[in-house]
Amino acid sequence: MDTFALVVTIAVALGFTYTNGFHDSANAIATSVSTRALTPRAALAMAAVMNLAGAFLGSGVAKTVSEGLIETPVGDKGMGILFAALIGAIAWNLITWYFGLPSSSSHALFGGMVGAALAGGTTVIWSGVIEKIVIPMFLSPFVGLILGYLVMVAIMWMFRRANPHKAKRGFRIAQTVSAAGMALGHGLQDAQKTMGIVVMALVIGDVQGKGDAIPVWVKIACALMLSLGTYAGGWRIMRTLGRKIIELDPPQGFAAETTGASVMFTTAFMFHAPISTTHVITSAIMGVGATKRVNAVRWGVAKNIILGWFITMPAAALVAALAFWGVNLVFG
Repeated sequence: MDTFALVVTIAVALGFTYTNGFHDSANAIATSVSTRALTPRAALAMAAVMNLAGAFLGSGVAKTVSEGLIETPVGDKGMGILFAALIGAIAWNLITWYFGLPSSSSHALFGGMVGAALAGGTTVIWSGVIEKIVIPMFLSPFVGLILGYLVMVAIMWMFRRANPHKAKRGFRIAQTVSAAGMALGHGLQDAQKTMGIVVMALVIGDVQGKGDAIPVWVKIACALMLSLGTYAGGWRIMRTLGRKIIELDPPQGFAAETTGASVMFTTAFMFHAPISTTHVITSAIMGVGATKRVNAVRWGVAKNIILGWFITMPAAALVAALAFWGVNLVFG
């Protein structure tokens, strides 16, 4: 196995993690910034630290990514498949970041893996793709929407006699905790996805065996790159989540973040399912906003975001397949 190919693939995987950080940093902090609970820089710093901490909380999601979606390819061709998968994911991340569309970095990665595997003739584990990716892709936003609505209704009922100004001040402080929970969940989910890719590259390169524990240096590298990307910020997407879907106040922001964090921790620890943080927080914001009145949510923006969800996996798969054919043409 070409050591250079292994090093380049791992470097590209860490590059993907960096784009994931600045692409998805908005997920954890947009609501806190839009309600003025935190300043943008303070929010980004907090999110970066909590992303770092979240990366060390588990490994179930990483195992799903490295073993449950495609058969581990072998040899130089296998490394080319992994490289092409990452190129497809990065390309789609950059396109959606440029246009400010909060699409899913996770599904860009999974689409890239499937597209590159199909182009390279590697077996796709369709049962894993359906059970761990497609079903959660539809189910998690629905849960986020309903749970966000119910959490906000409960808050409105519990604080119905409270002084509105005092309540808002209290929730502004509480948002520091809920935003930290979101960022911790983001680290738990998204750093592990790249860990799974790096582990797959190490298995292809015969550096470690299939099923071995994730090396500590892999956890540290993935966590650091995610944190650095997060601190770089995702201002375009932050505007979409924080303002364009609905104007949020502190209680609504707290409800949305608490909902998003709860769903992410549950899916990571109970089901080892790599869900999209983007999907969950966006749907939670919609559910929370619907308690105000249904037409308070800007459903036109929501429609465009949902369209992006359906396009992401096929688009990333296509780019990854083209990347594989290109690599194969040049180096094959």
